[in-house]
Amino acid sequence: MVDVSGKPEVFREALAKGLIRLKSETLGLIREGRVEKGDVFGVARVAGVLAAKNTSGLIPLCHPLPLTSVNVDLKGVKEGVECVVTVRARAQTGVEMEALTGVVVALLAVWDMVKQYEKDEGGQYPWTVVEDVRVVSKRKEKD
Repeated sequence: MVDVSGKPEVFREALAKGLIRLKSETLGLIREGRVEKGDVFGVARVAGVLAAKNTSGLIPLCHPLPLTSVNVDLKGVKEGVECVVTVRARAQTGVEMEALTGVVVALLAVWDMVKQYEKDEGGQYPWTVVEDVRVVSKRKEKD
């Protein structure tokens, strides 16, 4: 890990987003609340929060950080489901990895919730893809 012992704790925020492409029929089931496994967005929100909070246990060289806020926002869009995660902390290093991890795990939770509807006749996922995961912005207080 990078030694951040000499850095002051300051307010930090990162916003990341990503998309999971889904079939329009699957999106319809999500919108209508007819997914057999339950509340897709509710489960994905919790998964994203847990992932952000546990990033240092998943990414080997990430520092464990005292997060003060994790917000996971999901919405249906034309191509699938978009996820935006905002993470805040007072820390010695940035929170972008926590935001990115939250996005990816939330989108994987969506995939898990709807996978039965996404499979083709051979059991494959030719339409489903997680893509465009990126940090949209990050900021910190002046030292």
